[in-house]
Amino acid sequence: MSRFVLVLLLIWTWTSSALVRVPLRRVPSIRSQLRASGLLQEFLTDHRPDMFNRRYAQCFPPGTPSLRLGRSSEKIYNFMDAQYYGEISLGTPEQNFSVVFDTGSSDLWVPSSYCVSQACALHRRFRAFDSTSFRHDGRMFGIHYGSGHLLGVMGRDTLKIGGLMALNQEFGESVYEPGAAFVMAKFDGVLGLGYPSLAEILGNPVFDNMLAQKMVEEPVFSFYLSRKSKESNPEGELLLGGTDETFYTGPINWNPVTAKGYWQIKMDSVAVQGTSSFCPQGCQVIVDTGTSLIAGPTNDILNLQQLIGASPTNIGEFLIDCARLSSLPHVTFVLGGKEYTLSAEQYVRKELFGDRELCFSGFQAVDIVTSEGPLWILGDVFLSEYYSVFDRGQDRVGFAQARHPAEE
Repeated sequence: MSRFVLVLLLIWTWTSSALVRVPLRRVPSIRSQLRASGLLQEFLTDHRPDMFNRRYAQCFPPGTPSLRLGRSSEKIYNFMDAQYYGEISLGTPEQNFSVVFDTGSSDLWVPSSYCVSQACALHRRFRAFDSTSFRHDGRMFGIHYGSGHLLGVMGRDTLKIGGLMALNQEFGESVYEPGAAFVMAKFDGVLGLGYPSLAEILGNPVFDNMLAQKMVEEPVFSFYLSRKSKESNPEGELLLGGTDETFYTGPINWNPVTAKGYWQIKMDSVAVQGTSSFCPQGCQVIVDTGTSLIAGPTNDILNLQQLIGASPTNIGEFLIDCARLSSLPHVTFVLGGKEYTLSAEQYVRKELFGDRELCFSGFQAVDIVTSEGPLWILGDVFLSEYYSVFDRGQDRVGFAQARHPAEE
């Protein structure tokens, strides 16, 4: 009888779902690293500025055949300016990698040991021949970013995230990563958390695989992103399978997903100091953990920059006088009838250059045209102020006021 009970306990332990916590590290964005190293102007001269600034890029030019049969690729993938990343492992025995957990894409990829690019030499690379659980696929995948093509091959292996193990996870091994942005990245790869329709790699994206294998308590994941980089403050956390009330206050306000690709929802309007309004008839917005800034259509963003007193630079960025922050207007985003307001201290990014502090606008111009009109993007500038919850069970995105530790 005791042996029977022991077997039942083992089976329950193996099949039971769980809450999985993934600590996230906050680092300077790739844009700020390029700027600090003096490479940003050179990079933007060699590449179209709008392609880099938006960090969104189409996976191959519009209308060209996808590597997946019967598909045409019109997607926009987003990771080139990411700030937050965490750790995963692939293979048996485990090989560790740092990845951006990106709600703006759906594929998992890491550098391959066969990669020939300089960027791969500076990052951890997957050694397929060292993993006893690896299954070769052989098909190619490719993603086009502003800095060049990311090319690779597909495979399957065991994925581990925070103690949770997903079997036969499809992923990509990159073999070609050109461009300075890949070299500057502090992370090795990307783990996409968007809907399956965005994926270029065949098979289930990571969270779908977890749902299929009944690995999480609820079909929900949530993000806490810190706004300060002090060592005493938690930098961030991804929680797979639920939410953590210690990271937010008040209720979670829900918004239905309007298109199951990105985590796309409707935004009612954007207002500056409650008077100057953008998209007053409503517009579509992507909730994206993988981009640093808040983005919108060029005309709207240029007008917004003027209203907050931001001045353009010769490399397309906008500077704000740090001494004027207390007098600058608030910017309010209305989602599902609920107002989400950012003060200047919250939408401005402060960066040190030697002993000089510069203040950069947290807004950028991005023109993404869809049949429903231009898209806005809520990136980390917004998400570091509001705890975000992504619910695949009911296809909705929730926000609550983030609870940040008191600053000394």
